[in-house]
Amino acid sequence: MANAPKTTTPAKTEGGNSGNLFASLAIIICFIIGYVVWAYVMGSPSNFLEDNPENQPKPGNYLGMVYHAGVIVPVLIGLFLMVWVFSIERFLVISRAAGTGNVGNFVRKIQSLINGGNIDSAIAECDKQKGSVANVVKAGLLKYKDVSANTGLDAEKSVVAIQKEIEETTALEMPMLEKNMNVIATLVSIGTLTGLLGTVTGMIKAFSALATGGAPDSAKLANGISEALINTATGIATSTFAIIMYNILTAKIDNLTYSIDEAGFSIVQTYAANHK
Repeated sequence: MANAPKTTTPAKTEGGNSGNLFASLAIIICFIIGYVVWAYVMGSPSNFLEDNPENQPKPGNYLGMVYHAGVIVPVLIGLFLMVWVFSIERFLVISRAAGTGNVGNFVRKIQSLINGGNIDSAIAECDKQKGSVANVVKAGLLKYKDVSANTGLDAEKSVVAIQKEIEETTALEMPMLEKNMNVIATLVSIGTLTGLLGTVTGMIKAFSALATGGAPDSAKLANGISEALINTATGIATSTFAIIMYNILTAKIDNLTYSIDEAGFSIVQTYAANHK
C-alpha cells in the first residue's frame, strides 16, 4: 500500500506541470488571437468608408462597428476564446477519465462480479474500461485481494485498509478532473466585469460628445453608445457561456465521483459481508 503513491505521484506531478504550461500558453494565445482578429479582420480597411479605418463603417458592416467599439473588444474576444478552449480541454479530459465504455454500466458490472466473488474478472474489466474511475476501482480490488490473502489481519482492519486505498487513489485522480475548472469559474466574473468596463468607456465618449460646445458631435455620440452596447453584449455572452459550461462540466465530474463512491462502497461492503 505504501508503494502506490511513490509510483503514481511522479506521473501526476508531470501531468500537473504540463497542465499548467497548457493553461499559460492557452491564455496568452487566446489574447493574441483576439487582438489579431480585432486589428486585422474587424479593422480591415474594406470594412470602412473610403477604405479608412478612421472613418465610419460601411452601412450594415458589423465587423467595422465592433472594431470601433474600442480596445476592450480584443480582450473580450480573448476571454470568449478562453471559455471555448478550456471547456473543450475539460471535456476531453473528463471523457478520458470516464473510460472507454459507459461508466454506469461499468459500475453495475463490477458490482455484479464482486457480489459473485469474481474479483479477478472485475480487475480485468477495469483494465478494459481504463480511465480514472477504473483506476480507483482497480486499486480497491487489488487491495481486496491483498487483505484476503493475508489471514493475519482481522476483518475490521482489512476494511479500513481497503477504504484507505480507495481514498488515496481517488485523491490522486480527482485533481486531474478539477484542474482548470477555476479558470472557467473566473471567466464567469471577468467576462461581465470587462464588458462593464467597455460600457463605461463607451458612455464616457458618448457624454463627451454631448459636452462639446454648440451642436453635439453626432458621430462621436453614436460611436460611444455603440461601444458601450457592443462591449456589454460581448461580456454578457462570455459570462453566460462560461456559466453554462462550468455547470455542465461540474455535473460530469460529480457523476464520476458518484460512480467511484458507489463502486468503492460495494467493494468494502462485499468484503465486510464475506469476512464476518
